[in-house]
Amino acid sequence: MDIHTAPPPSHPTKTLWKQWLEALGALHYVLAFLFLVPCAALLLYYLLFTRLWPLTVLYLMWLYLDRDTPSQGGRQWKWLKTWLIWKHQRDYFPIKLVKTAELPPNQNYVLGSHPHGIMCTGVFCNFLTNCNGFSQHYPGIQPWLATLAGLFHLPVFRDYIMAAGLRPVSRHSLDFVLSQPQPGQAVVIVTGGAQESLYTTPGQHCLALKRHKGFVRLALRHGASLVPVYSFGENDTFNSKVFPEGSWQYVFQVIFKKIIGFPPCIFWGRSFFSPNSWGLLPLSTPITTVVGAPIPVPQLCTPTVEQVDHYHRHYMEALERLFEEHKESCGISASTHLTFL
Repeated sequence: MDIHTAPPPSHPTKTLWKQWLEALGALHYVLAFLFLVPCAALLLYYLLFTRLWPLTVLYLMWLYLDRDTPSQGGRQWKWLKTWLIWKHQRDYFPIKLVKTAELPPNQNYVLGSHPHGIMCTGVFCNFLTNCNGFSQHYPGIQPWLATLAGLFHLPVFRDYIMAAGLRPVSRHSLDFVLSQPQPGQAVVIVTGGAQESLYTTPGQHCLALKRHKGFVRLALRHGASLVPVYSFGENDTFNSKVFPEGSWQYVFQVIFKKIIGFPPCIFWGRSFFSPNSWGLLPLSTPITTVVGAPIPVPQLCTPTVEQVDHYHRHYMEALERLFEEHKESCGISASTHLTFL
């Protein structure tokens, strides 16, 4: 099996300025996801009480008229893929992309990405930016990362993630992508979803996958090959507090997720100024995203439960093999194995 690795450039001696730029790149990603929504909402609310109130009204009107755009191809800005800030973020951890097989551009794909981690840093960097040369390693393949549909109702934030290439993880949205006349469409789904973030802790590899089969049905309906993807080190970018199942804290997280769409997680990294104090800057642990070989599936308009279970089981076996083959080269102990929940 041929393995092609796209490593970030070597920096034997990083200058202080380079270290600061890398830290800013990594912190920008975290701050955008945590604070862009409340800051945008406060700004729009504040403008209502100033002479610029028409801006808020016009934006909200446009938001309503534009409500179907995320599910109908979105509005991606190609130049955003080449932002220099993504390369600094890549070098901070660093983040690598490992190719194990070809993905011919004459067909479509459903990539199952694991694990979710806290913020899906590896999958975002490797599939939505070109800092590790995805378009060179997989020519003709257009990746689309699917995320919570509710995020596309949030003002300003929805435009930011839509410009980056994210799409709602809804049937209508993903069917639209895979029904395009141009082949080479690759839908990337973090199959564990937000639920998996509840099990995220450094050194652990627990995947919420046993009951998550929607991505297999999607692949079968369109005849799109399934591709397992694993990001080694994703769970190590933040420390987190994991509550035992049955505890009131865990029950609260599950109820919150059912209402809002994602669970509140307690996590922390390091300080921007000192590695020995806590903060929101991720821990600089290597992330290696390994893309497996495609699993061909037939096109079935209405796949049966048995057919879905068959290919779901086949996918889980392929994912486990991918993990076992690459874990030691990514610094994982030989005695460590995947846990499916």
